[in-house]
Amino acid sequence: MSIFVDKNTRLIVQGITGNEGLFHTTQMVAYGTNVVGGVTPGKGGEWVMDGKIPVFDSVKLAREATDANAAIIFVPARFAPDAMFEAADAGLPLIVCITEGVAVQDMMKVRNYLDQKKIRLVGPNCPGLLTPGEAKVGIIPGDIAIPGNVGVVSRSGTLTYEVLYAMKLLDMGASTCVGIGGDPINGTNFLDVLELFEHDPKTEKVILIGEIGGNDEEKAAEFISGKMTKPVAAFIAGQTAPPGKRMGHAGAIIEGGAGTAADKIRALESAGVRVAKHPEEIPTLFN
Repeated sequence: MSIFVDKNTRLIVQGITGNEGLFHTTQMVAYGTNVVGGVTPGKGGEWVMDGKIPVFDSVKLAREATDANAAIIFVPARFAPDAMFEAADAGLPLIVCITEGVAVQDMMKVRNYLDQKKIRLVGPNCPGLLTPGEAKVGIIPGDIAIPGNVGVVSRSGTLTYEVLYAMKLLDMGASTCVGIGGDPINGTNFLDVLELFEHDPKTEKVILIGEIGGNDEEKAAEFISGKMTKPVAAFIAGQTAPPGKRMGHAGAIIEGGAGTAADKIRALESAGVRVAKHPEEIPTLFN
């Protein structure tokens, strides 16, 4: 078992004819992901990847024709909210949005709408999902991870890659890797993923990669302390970040003295989590 995506995932790519969409579709297909169709309004009836993948004018038409059960979004930020609404209205239970720069006000509306429909959103501004050996839905390089029993959840794309590769060098594999993104308003959060990992029989250990800003890591620490039986290791990025300066992600900012790395590390360590000083140390903390 994996969480979110596996060999049964039937994926639609929104924005498949754009440079980013087509490039990453090629990568996902090469990994073994079952991409069943793409969507670009006005280009319905075309085919991409040497006639292997059909293009549709709408997500609704794509789903009806392909029986898809997930969508990934590669469209510019100004179109991303409508793309998420469209995928939700088509009834797709899982939406992964890679797009960065989506306005906070727009994401508040999207999140409210998707919550009402009980649709799972991963992102925006995230690297997506990887279940090693089964499926990759996003931009995480497939060759940096091997199948295993460690669940990985992260706010940072680049650090995700670094940790997965450090794990691979130690012959430590991942059950599923979830890049939730670092925006202030996103879909899936740490608590959602930690709960799924706790109940996933194929996940025996969990790695959490956080960063400065907000209080999601503190909430995660509370959940780990009260409800998790599996060991958790963590790393918090931005330990030297100055207050008031946004670091990387839109949500990575210390405001009013809150959201510091020290606060997050203290909360996690109080919950029994081993916290690494450097990302490459994380895999060794389970020994």
